[in-house]
Amino acid sequence: MNPILEHKLLATRRQLLGSMGGGIGAIALGSLLGDRAAAATATGGSHANALPADPLAARLPPLPAKAKRMIVIHLTGSPPNLDMYDHKPELVKRDGQDCPAEYLAGKKFAFTSGTPKLLGTRRSWKPCGQSGIELSDAIPNLQRVVDKLCFIRSMHTDQFNHAPAELLVYTGAPRAGRPSLGSWVTYGLGSENANLPGFVVLISSGVQPNGGTSSFGSGFLPSVYQGVQCRSKGDPVLYVSDPPGMDRTLRRKTLDALKDLNELQAAELGNPETLTRIAQYELAFRMQASVPEVMDISKEPQHVLEAYGAQPGGASLANNILLARRLVEEGVRFVHLFDWGWDFHGTNPSEDIRDGLTKKATTFDKPAAALIEDLEQRGLLDDTLVLCTGEFGRTPFREGRTAGSQILGRDHYPDCYTVWMAGGGVKAGHVHGSTDELGFRVASDPVHIHDLQATILHLLGFDHTKLTWRFQGRDFRLTDVHGHVVRDVLA
Repeated sequence: MNPILEHKLLATRRQLLGSMGGGIGAIALGSLLGDRAAAATATGGSHANALPADPLAARLPPLPAKAKRMIVIHLTGSPPNLDMYDHKPELVKRDGQDCPAEYLAGKKFAFTSGTPKLLGTRRSWKPCGQSGIELSDAIPNLQRVVDKLCFIRSMHTDQFNHAPAELLVYTGAPRAGRPSLGSWVTYGLGSENANLPGFVVLISSGVQPNGGTSSFGSGFLPSVYQGVQCRSKGDPVLYVSDPPGMDRTLRRKTLDALKDLNELQAAELGNPETLTRIAQYELAFRMQASVPEVMDISKEPQHVLEAYGAQPGGASLANNILLARRLVEEGVRFVHLFDWGWDFHGTNPSEDIRDGLTKKATTFDKPAAALIEDLEQRGLLDDTLVLCTGEFGRTPFREGRTAGSQILGRDHYPDCYTVWMAGGGVKAGHVHGSTDELGFRVASDPVHIHDLQATILHLLGFDHTKLTWRFQGRDFRLTDVHGHVVRDVLA
């Protein structure tokens, strides 16, 4: 039901008298259950949408949870899985041969037509750690922490263009308008630090996500749950500072006046966005003092900065990964990193799967490995879920536009690719699923995007079918009407 219309109905005398008894009982029950009552509200279901008095207050999940918080590293453009994570010796043997017709029939590719040539990797590979998982020389530091990682080599998606595929990963739909993963998690769990946002976004390499702000937006959820974009260089949050001539005392008086006006409007109209506005103003006031402190990586010891390859005052993926650790350590529930530059088509030297990949992977490999080691050292890895992914995979053949070039690149490929996770209740040193000998098809244990989403929510303490929000006459969820928990990756 529309919350504004419902508010008007409750304003009638009959509705008031009819609901008073249940309301008094609900107040008593809520005082006994505390946070569990708020968490139960956040699971949605078929009842009307409701917001707790403090929408970002920390809440307990309705089910036992392995993870309390999450960090996502999104490699925008999608890394070449066949040159990093999924070794295919047979593809190397058949390098340069025509792609078999059976793999092309009925398929559409972003930039390839006709009969492309198979492309074997030029990387060297070796079994790593006690688990013996093979990784390429493009990621030597991740080789060091391989026994902490859980690889899913059988991922597949429905989309082969960047923006729809990215939106599908993070909102469950290939079109803008749905709440993002971080928004769902923050809606369900709130934030562990009242002075920081529950959901923070950090973007490196100077380019916004393919899906735009919708990749970390709140969709039809109240906007208090959308990602707050912070910057690793300059003012951490745009417009959070007081303008010239306004000090903290004056700002406080201004917000108090606005709060009074908004409360009057909330009582009159019952629009949940009015309550969201109050919460956002108050959070912004608290952030003025807390955010600059947590975003200042110069306070880290020199050995930590060197481990991540971070440089105070700069803007880089390394800085952002270190910031992610600082943020979750301070109680931020969900940190989402986006890093542009992983679209290895081969249209220029930076997109070559040889030197281009070596150069780009250097910006990611060292800080990603340092993050895993740092979280473990601080006792945070067990209940912090880390996910590293792109929006799809790359083809086992040469990209059509660059087929005659000396630069080697791959096209978009949705049928199979690799992601990895760590901590937060997933198996360590584990590989789930496999692809065929050429890397064209999932050979065992397929995992769809919705399955990955269901598994993430399960680890955070939610039944993905019950974390819902009523919109336009029905209950929506991140996984839409799909998704199964991948229990083989659970520790």
